[in-house]
Amino acid sequence: MGLFDRMMNMFTIVANEGHGSVAVVFLIGILFGGIIQYTRVDKFEKIAGFAMLKDTTVPKMLFLAIGIAAIGLFFEVKLGYASYHIKPMILSGLIVGGILFGASMAILGKCPGTGPISIAEGRIDVLVGAIGGILGAYVFTKYYDSFFEPLMGKSYGKETLLNTMGAHASWFVFVFGIALIIIAIKIPTMELLDEADLSKLTEEERAEIEANTKFEIIK
Repeated sequence: MGLFDRMMNMFTIVANEGHGSVAVVFLIGILFGGIIQYTRVDKFEKIAGFAMLKDTTVPKMLFLAIGIAAIGLFFEVKLGYASYHIKPMILSGLIVGGILFGASMAILGKCPGTGPISIAEGRIDVLVGAIGGILGAYVFTKYYDSFFEPLMGKSYGKETLLNTMGAHASWFVFVFGIALIIIAIKIPTMELLDEADLSKLTEEERAEIEANTKFEIIK
């Protein structure tokens, strides 16, 4: 399969997923972007601070979102209200890809969700990173069959909790989701702030934050 055919096949798969009309998808995108901006997790300080264990905004949000989504999506799929596309489990590819993704996310301070939002805010550093990501995706797609696929190792099939745990899968997902929600609530609040954050505060609020050991200020 050539590069163009592979790209067209990708668009066909996405179009056939049945996620709803363009208007619905656009509205969901606006809501997602609004939540990201409100929580400020599109800022470099949040993700880099998470990597340095100095900011817990990202893990608190992730644990809470994954916990709620895990329970909601699992039971929606079981009831026939949602579906998902299962990818094969390829351990070598997952390990290498996870290392590259984590390192790149820590260096750039963005992820594929927050990156486009930062670009829309006019951040040139993220635009440069996005261009690099597009070039990397091009190289991966072009040389996938000849170079990358042999490196990815054995495929263990499209495994799911329903396949491996059977009747116990529902209880496992429920307990797993509740555990993540509790962890999100219990994680101590720490924030890495810069002068842009502080400029929006009153003198009283700034003084209170500077005296609070839960916050670290970047000068």
